[in-house]
Amino acid sequence: MTATFGKLQGRTLELRAGLNILEAPNETGKSTWCAFLLSMLYGINSRERDRAGFIADKNRYAPWSGAAMSGRMDCRAGQAELTLTRTTRRQTSPMGEFQAVYAGTGDPVPELTGQTCGERLLGVSREVFERSAFIRQAGLPISQDAGLERRIAALITSGEEDTSYTEAAGILKKQLNRRRHNKTGQLPALEAELQETQQQLADLEQLERQLADARAQAEALSARETALAAELTQLDRWEAVRQRQVLAEAETAAVQAERQAALLRQRIEEDRIPGNDAIGRLRGAIVNLETVRKSVNKARAERDEAAKALLRAEAAVQESPFAGQTPEQARNAAEAPPKAHAGRQYLLLPALTACALCILLVFADRLSIPRPWLYSIIGVCLLTVPALTWALYRRSAQRARSAALLKRFGTSDQAEIAALADTYMKLLEARDAAQADASAKSATAEALYASLSSNEQGILLEIRRFAPSAFDISTADGLLRECAVRRKALAEAETAAAKARMRCDLLAQQTPNLPEDAGEPAPPERNRDTVTNQLETVRAGLSAARSNADRLEGRLRAIGDPVVLRSSARHLAEQIDGLEREYGAIRLAIEALDSANTTLQNRFSPALGRRAAEIFRELTDGRYGGVVLDRAFRLSTEPAGEGVYRDAALLSAGAADQLYLAARLAICELVLPEENGVPIVLDDALSNFDDARCAAALRWLKAAAQKRQILLFTCHTREADFFAGDGEVSVQRLTDTVE
Repeated sequence: MTATFGKLQGRTLELRAGLNILEAPNETGKSTWCAFLLSMLYGINSRERDRAGFIADKNRYAPWSGAAMSGRMDCRAGQAELTLTRTTRRQTSPMGEFQAVYAGTGDPVPELTGQTCGERLLGVSREVFERSAFIRQAGLPISQDAGLERRIAALITSGEEDTSYTEAAGILKKQLNRRRHNKTGQLPALEAELQETQQQLADLEQLERQLADARAQAEALSARETALAAELTQLDRWEAVRQRQVLAEAETAAVQAERQAALLRQRIEEDRIPGNDAIGRLRGAIVNLETVRKSVNKARAERDEAAKALLRAEAAVQESPFAGQTPEQARNAAEAPPKAHAGRQYLLLPALTACALCILLVFADRLSIPRPWLYSIIGVCLLTVPALTWALYRRSAQRARSAALLKRFGTSDQAEIAALADTYMKLLEARDAAQADASAKSATAEALYASLSSNEQGILLEIRRFAPSAFDISTADGLLRECAVRRKALAEAETAAAKARMRCDLLAQQTPNLPEDAGEPAPPERNRDTVTNQLETVRAGLSAARSNADRLEGRLRAIGDPVVLRSSARHLAEQIDGLEREYGAIRLAIEALDSANTTLQNRFSPALGRRAAEIFRELTDGRYGGVVLDRAFRLSTEPAGEGVYRDAALLSAGAADQLYLAARLAICELVLPEENGVPIVLDDALSNFDDARCAAALRWLKAAAQKRQILLFTCHTREADFFAGDGEVSVQRLTDTVE
C-alpha cells in the first residue's frame, strides 16, 4: 500500500500472507494505516459532516502537507492480482476517482467500482466488516447493525441477506405508529375528525332551534314597532298643531321687537348721535386727557423740585471761600497762597547787637580786653547776627501767611485748601447740572400743558357738534356716556329683533304643513319621551334579534350541509373500523416477528456464544467458561466453577477487552465468507492484555492466520519479541521516516 493520507506522505507498507505484526510508537500512523485500508476498500463518505466530539474522515485524514488525498493498493483476490488506486479530482470528493486494473496487463476490472469494491472483494458490506474483522482498541464492543444482523440471519436460515429483524420490526413499528402512537397517528386523527363532525351535527341541530326562536322573537318585535310608530305619528300631528301656535306667537314677538328697534334708530338719527366708533374714540381721548393732565402735574412737580435743587446748589456755591471765582481762578488761588507782610520785630536783634558792640568798643580799654579777643567777638557777631536776623524774618513772614490763610479758608493746610478748591469745582458742576435740569423740566411742563389745552379744545369742539351744551370736559364725558347708553339700547333692541326673527324663521322651517281639512287631533295619552324610549328599546331588540338570526344562519352555513356531515361521519367511521383491523393485524405481525426472531436468536446465539466461549477460555487460560449474547449483542460471561453469568461491564478493562475480542473473532468465523479470505485488522486491540493473556492471544492469532491474513498494529514491543525468530510471522517496525 502507498498512501498520501493524513500524516502519511507517500509512505509505503508491504504486507505478507498470514500474521503481520506492525510495531510502531504512538503517533507514527498505525490508526491512519488502518483507516487508509478501510478507505481504499470502501471509499470515504463525502457527505459526512463534523459534529460535537466527532471529525469526519474527509477532514480527519486530510494530508498534512496540503496535497490531494490519494492511495494505491496491490492485492490478490482469488487467483487474480489487482491494483486499486483512488485519487482526488475535486476537493469536495476526496479519493472519489477509483480505478481497478489487473496487475501486469493494466486491463480494468469491470465488476469493481468505487462503491462496490470492498463488498465485491470481501463479500461483506462496510458495516459488517467494521463490526467483525476491523477491530480497534476503542471499538472492541459489538454494536447492533442491520447488515450484521442480515448476515447472521442468512447463515442460520435461508442464506438470503435481504431480511433483517431490526429493519422489519422497524417498518412494522412505523406502520403501527402511523396508525396510532399515543395521541398521534391516523386513528387518533380520524377519531378526532369524527368527534368534530358529530359535534358539528349536534351544534347544527341546536342552531336550528335557536334560529327558529330568534325569527319568532323578531316577528313579535316588528309588530310592536309598527304600533309604536303609529302612536308616534299621532304625537307628531298633535305637536305640529301646538308648534303652529308657537310660530304665531313668535311672529308677533318678532314684529314688536323690530318696531322697537326702528323707533330707537329714528330717535338716534334725529339727535345726530355719533356712532359707537366715534363715541369710543372721543371717550378714549378724554381718558387720554386725564393721563396727559397727570403728566402735566407730575412735570410741574418735577420742575418745582428742580428749581429747589438749583437754589440749594447756588447756596452751596456762595458758601465756598472761592465764591464768585471761575474754576481756573479757584485752582490758581489754591496753588498760590496770598502774600503777607512780616512785622518789624526781626530788626530789634541787629540794633541791640550794634549797641552792644559800640558799648564794648567804648569800654574795651577800661575793661582791658585784648584786641584779638575784641576782634574775634566782633567777627562772630558780624557772622551770626545776619543769619539770626534772616531766620527771624522768615518766621515772622510764615506766621503772617498762616494767619492770612486761616482768615480766608479757615485752615492753613495746603492739602485742605486744594480739597476746598476741588469741592468748589464740583459744586459749580452740580449747580450747572441743576440749572440744565430745571430748564429742561420747565420746558417739558410747558409743552405738556400746551398739548393738554390744545387737545381739550379739539375734543370740546367735536362734541359740541351734536351736544352744544358741552363746554367742559366733565360735561362732555357725561354726554358721551349718555350717547353710548342709547347706542347700546339700540344694539340690544336690534339683536333682540334679529333673534326673534331667526327663531320665527327656524320655527317656520320646523313646523310641518298640515292638510287644510285636518281637524284638531286628540291629545296623546303618553308623552313623546315614553313612546320614543319604548320604540328605541323595541328597535334595539328587533335589531339584536335579526342580527342573532343572521349570525345563526351564518353559523349554519359555515357548519355545512347536514346531509354532507352525516355522510362524512359514516365514511369516517368506516375508515376508523378499517384502520382498527389493520392495527390489530400489524400487532399480530409484530408478535409473530418477535417470536420468529426469538427462535433465530435461540439458533445463532448458542453457536456464537459457544465459539466465543472457546476463544475466551483460550485467551484467559480457562479462567472463564460460558459466554452469552442477547439480541442486542450485549455480552455476559460465566467464571469457571461459579455458575453465575456476569455482565461485561463488571469485568476489568483487560478482561472486558478479551471478552469482546473473543466475540469479534467468533463473529468473524461465523459471518465472514471463508472463500473470500477476509483479512482481520487489529489496531492496538491487545493494549490492555497482560503478558500471559497477550501471549495466548498471539498464539490464537497465529493459528487463525493459517486461513486468512491478519494485521496486528501495536505500540508495544512484546508482540514482536514474542515472535522473534519465527519465520511464519512477519514483523515490521514502522517509523515516521520513509523507508
